[in-house]
This record gives sequence, structure tokens and C-alpha cells, in this order.
Amino acid sequence: QVQLVESGGGLVQPGGSLRLSCAASGSIFSITAMGWYRQAPGKQRELVATITSGGTTNYADSVKGRFTISRGNGRNLLYLQMNSLKPEDTAVYYCNAYAAAYDNYFWGKGTLVTVSS
Repeated sequence: QVQLVESGGGLVQPGGSLRLSCAASGSIFSITAMGWYRQAPGKQRELVATITSGGTTNYADSVKGRFTISRGNGRNLLYLQMNSLKPEDTAVYYCNAYAAAYDNYFWGKGTLVTVSS
């Protein structure tokens, strides 16, 4: 099993920046891809960005050019650098990991990002 814990959320003004972190533990050797998703109030959870173990990244159109996903050394850290934040980026951000050994996706509990003046 894989456990994921997000951190770094908070209140930021429009145009500001935040960096989210996700720490993975457990069977991290089995992780082949990780990603960030978000869920705004009253909306469905949506993909923000993903990264494979080979470093291939994918972004939602709404965040391209503003957000950058990256992994730390090893397999246990995932980051999301968010720049030029907009009020519509307000959401709970969730860390996700796909573990091939379990053929299963794992989720963190989320961290709240609020963009407001």
C-alpha cells in the first residue's frame, strides 16, 4: 500500500505563488506515476498535472504555463509549483499515485488552496 500526505496549501492573493508538496510512504517502489488533482466547491475532481517515473509530464490546459509538476530525489516526493494564481484555482488539491504492483490508485486527503484578495 501507498500513503500520501499533502502540504503547502493556504491563502494567497491573485497573481501569487504557492508550492504544494506530497510525501509518499509505504510501497513507494511500486509507484509508476503520480499526479495532482483538484476539486473546487460544487464541482467534480479534475486533473491538474501528472508525471511518470520517466519524467513525462501532462498538464490541464487551464494550468499550462503557470504550474509545474516535479518529483524529488527518489520516488517519495512530489511537488506542484503554482504561479500566477487565479481565483478559479481555488480548490482542494489532492496527490495521486498509481502503483503498478497493486494495479491501483492511491489518494491523499488533500490540501486547501484559496486564491482571494
